This record gives sequence, structure tokens and C-alpha cells, in this order.
Amino acid sequence: MLRKALLVASALLLPALSLANGYVGQWYTVDEETHKKESLVTIWEEGDQLKGKIVEILDPASRNAVCEKCKGDNKDQKIEGLTFLWGMKKDGSQYDNGKVLDPKSGKVYSGSMKLIDGGKKLKLRGYVGFSLLGRTQVWVKAD
Repeated sequence: MLRKALLVASALLLPALSLANGYVGQWYTVDEETHKKESLVTIWEEGDQLKGKIVEILDPASRNAVCEKCKGDNKDQKIEGLTFLWGMKKDGSQYDNGKVLDPKSGKVYSGSMKLIDGGKKLKLRGYVGFSLLGRTQVWVKAD
């Protein structure tokens, strides 16, 4: 009887665990207009939050770009290798209340993330103040 209860509990927990871990890994950022992959990013879990780093800029001509408009410690840092996503905390089936640095503008936005398309894509929303005032990117899970 106990064994059967454990099997049922395991079956119920597995989808939740795969969803939680589905954010962690490598993703391709995709340009909203051209739909071309721009960079490869890694998302990892640190404590109770998710963070993200730009691992590779796919355009060889842009690989040495620096964050000229960034402030503080990120000022003039190479964009490849830059931690641009931090503070994302679990909120139900998504992550929220994080920060997203746009290396092109140097601005830091509030952010939220949600898995879509069965975990094959990640929807990142950056916004100022309210979630309605912002921009959404859809990333593709790297193989």
C-alpha cells in the first residue's frame, strides 16, 4: 500500500520537477524582427534564484563588443561572458521579480520568464514598472 502511494506521489511530482529544471540550461536568443539566432546564453540556479550569462555572440564581427552604455561594474565589460539576468525567483510555474540588463542600451529592466511550447521555448519579458510597459523575447532551447 505504501509502495503504491509512493508511486502515485512520484508520478505527480515528476512533471513539476521537470518544469522547474526546464529553465536551467542553454538557450538561443532570437532577434524579434529577423528571427535569426543572436547569442547563446546559459541560465543556472544559484540559491533560490535564476541567473543568466551571455556565453557566445553568434556574429563573429560582434564578439568583442563591450557594454559601453552600462553603468557600474558592467561599464565597458565585454558582452560575451556578461551576467545579464539575475534575481529571477519562482512564482508558481514561472519566474518573476528578476532583473534583465539590455547590453545595447545599458538599461536594467524588471523581468519575468515563462516556459512555453512544452519547454522548448522560453518567453522573457522585460519591463519598466508594470509588465504592460515592456518588451518580450522568445528564446529557443539549445540542443
